Amino acid sequence: MFHIRSGSYRVLGIDYAYQSLVLHDPHMSTCDSIVLGGRGNGFVVEQWRAPYLNPTSDNMFMLIGCSADSPLFQAYHGKRSPCRNVSGMSCEEYYGCPGWDMIRPRQYGLEYGSGPPECCALPFEDIKAVNLSKLGCQGYSSAYSLAPLRRAGPDEWSYGIEVKYSLQGNASFCRACEATGGSCGHDIDDKNDLCLCGGWNSTGTCDLVHSESHRRKWSLMVTLAGFVTSTIILEASHWP
Repeated sequence: MFHIRSGSYRVLGIDYAYQSLVLHDPHMSTCDSIVLGGRGNGFVVEQWRAPYLNPTSDNMFMLIGCSADSPLFQAYHGKRSPCRNVSGMSCEEYYGCPGWDMIRPRQYGLEYGSGPPECCALPFEDIKAVNLSKLGCQGYSSAYSLAPLRRAGPDEWSYGIEVKYSLQGNASFCRACEATGGSCGHDIDDKNDLCLCGGWNSTGTCDLVHSESHRRKWSLMVTLAGFVTSTIILEASHWP
């Protein structure tokens, strides 16, 4: 599980080459199911983590059932809608999903004087945080583009939150750590770089961990050998 300020997410995949991962929120709407009631996590990261972790520019958030008082629409005051297509995907296509069979959208069009659209698609960059309660929305969905592939319709979209991450800390430290089989990490309490080496953490590389472990084992062997030798000498001194 992946834990951030807005909640816990299951990791569907990690692309180390492009430094991205795909997250799944069980209360996020898809093409087959529209989830309302404000139960979704949305996506909000801690301020210190924001420079290193953000949804990709090809990721579309579709906010569902937002009130007319939502901050999404207040800045526009009946002018052009903030909702738009993202990476060739839109709410207009999403309305064709079977999940809407029981919840038919109130289609107001792109210009809304009678009320907001039931679905509003936006890139993360436009809103900076997907907090359903603060945005006054009942639910949300998220889909991302698999460019250069072009999916035929919303039933074939890739649903989830595609996040781009960057490594915090010293780049040369991370390269050295990864070269010895470790994963680069960061200690937020001590503000130090860490090399994660299986069951051990190192402030250097995994080779140092193995070396330290080897020295500990050798020291233990020397101690045991000394104990055994002392025992033999002690027993020999009691022989007649």
